[in-house]
Amino acid sequence: MIIKGFCRFLELILKQRYLIVSMAKREIAEQYVGSFLGFIWTFIKPLVMISVFWFVFSVGFKSKPMGDVPFVVWLTSGMAPWFFFSETIMASTGAVVGNAPLVKKTLFPSQILPVVKLLSGLITHAVFLSILFALLLLQGISIGFHVVQFVYYLFCLSVLTLGFSWFCASLNVFVRDVGQVVALVLQVGFWGTPIFWDINMMSPELQQWLKLNPVYYIVQGYRESFIYYVPFWHHKMYTVYFWAFTGVVILCGAYVFRKLKPQFADVL
Repeated sequence: MIIKGFCRFLELILKQRYLIVSMAKREIAEQYVGSFLGFIWTFIKPLVMISVFWFVFSVGFKSKPMGDVPFVVWLTSGMAPWFFFSETIMASTGAVVGNAPLVKKTLFPSQILPVVKLLSGLITHAVFLSILFALLLLQGISIGFHVVQFVYYLFCLSVLTLGFSWFCASLNVFVRDVGQVVALVLQVGFWGTPIFWDINMMSPELQQWLKLNPVYYIVQGYRESFIYYVPFWHHKMYTVYFWAFTGVVILCGAYVFRKLKPQFADVL
């Protein structure tokens, strides 16, 4: 029953694909209305963020290269997926509330709003990846064929993010504290995910618990795609776990959104 409802839910989204693309383009354009530098800000923000964290950890805390990999490259490859994940979920959490006039229209498919946030977030993610490629070239690190598999991990990231986005966006309509809770959880998750530190620093027992975090699978996958060239099928059991977890998240997110959607207009 849940699977059937999920399939109908996805079918409605596919039918609105042109509207999704149009709204995503408009949202990206509106971000830079009246800005002198315009789209250049999309590059400035990630560059400043990477520079600050690199300075703090590499210069301040004297972080050493991760093996033969410069710390700034290792850092950027981990930050890219996390930034996309966290920014999209935060934007999606307020998507329904922020578009109340549209949601109140009977025929408007409000389930596309988190998808629009996901699509617009891919632009910033592409900028992060371009910075990562530039760093690889500047550091003299060869770019192998395995880099192509980052597309698989990006798909994993998108599905996981969308599931959480639907769930948070729908609950936020009824409990406005959800936005604050999400921000807090993401802040804790940021430091709890091995982005700035190596998971091998921890004991084997603690590593097993840390690896239950599905975002770790993606962060590590990005590093294995751009730096270590480890194929994704190398982690068979962890891949099964990730997709089992993500499958539950996407199904539950869609189910909760679909069930609560009829009451959105009344509450808003």
